[in-house]
Amino acid sequence: MNIEGYEFPEGLYYDKNHFWARVESDLVVMGMSDYAQKMAGIIVYVGLPPEGKKLTQGKNFTKIESGKWLGKVFAAVSGELVAVNEDLERKAKLINEDPYGKGWLFKIKPDNMDELKNLMTDPAQIQEWLKGEIAQHGKK
Repeated sequence: MNIEGYEFPEGLYYDKNHFWARVESDLVVMGMSDYAQKMAGIIVYVGLPPEGKKLTQGKNFTKIESGKWLGKVFAAVSGELVAVNEDLERKAKLINEDPYGKGWLFKIKPDNMDELKNLMTDPAQIQEWLKGEIAQHGKK
C-alpha cells in the first residue's frame, strides 16, 4: 500500500520505531521502513551485531547511520539474532534501494511468535500512525 508516497507492503508487521517484520518459516526477518530510509537519507553504515545475540522486543541493539543522521535499531521481536545481512557492510545503501528486499537487516529466531501481535498490520492503523509521524517529523 502507498501512503502519501511511502510504500508499506501489506502482509508485513510494522513497529512504531519504523521497522518492519516478516515471518519466514520459524524466523522473523526485519528491516527499515520506506519512510524511515527516505527520512534518513543515504545509509552509509549499519552495525551488524554478532549472531547469537539475545534481543528484547522494543529494545535498542545496534545503530544505523546516514550522512546526516544516527539512528537506533530496535528489535521487532525478542529472541536470538541468527543472521545479519552481510551485504550491508559493503553496500549499506541497499536499504535505500530495496528496503523490503535486498536491504533487509536481521533474522531473528523469536522466543514467542505471539509478540508479533504487538506490531501493526491493519492498513487503517498504519496509515493513521504514519500521517501522525509525517505531521510531527515532516515529509521527504
